Amino acid sequence: MSLTDELLAKLQGAPLQQVSQQLGISDTQASGAISAALPVLMGALGNNASQPQGAQALLGALQNNHSGLDLGGVLGSVLGGGGASGGAASDGAGILGHIFGGNQQKVETGLAQATQLDSGRTSQLLQILAPIVMAFLAQRLGGGQADASSLSQALGQEKQQVQQQGGLAGGLLGSLLDQDGDGQLGVGDLLKLGGNLLGGKR
Repeated sequence: MSLTDELLAKLQGAPLQQVSQQLGISDTQASGAISAALPVLMGALGNNASQPQGAQALLGALQNNHSGLDLGGVLGSVLGGGGASGGAASDGAGILGHIFGGNQQKVETGLAQATQLDSGRTSQLLQILAPIVMAFLAQRLGGGQADASSLSQALGQEKQQVQQQGGLAGGLLGSLLDQDGDGQLGVGDLLKLGGNLLGGKR
């Protein structure tokens, strides 16, 4: 089972209902939107972690800001419950800025078109999911024995799976990774991604 599938399974039931209530949509709509958004988030993180500096920065974020948090606590915090797990760990907008760089709008627009949700709800959904993804990855991959190369490898496999499965998430991820719009993911694209994702500067 992929990390994305594992997290999707954890979000079924009560968490899904909480998200649908927060967004004011049906459980079915919420389920479809989460199923579309999660692989894009995971795939983009896999891309960030493909560069050594990106993997190191992500590992640091997981261990410093997101370790020791349970998904229920993060969900409660993100959905307005406040509490101890607030702050950096539940800053969905900030996390999205690191994950997508200047492409956040593009991702939100693509998801909105595909899921039939308006862009406001799509943006809200991504802000809810981002801290959940980070808490989940901290739990699974960010423990004391973790290192940047194993994190890079695990997330690289996720990215490959998303791209191979194609569909909405694969297409969105492909367009996100193709920065110069020529349909090819080239060295120039990778350099741009390495520079702007996770706040790295060239």
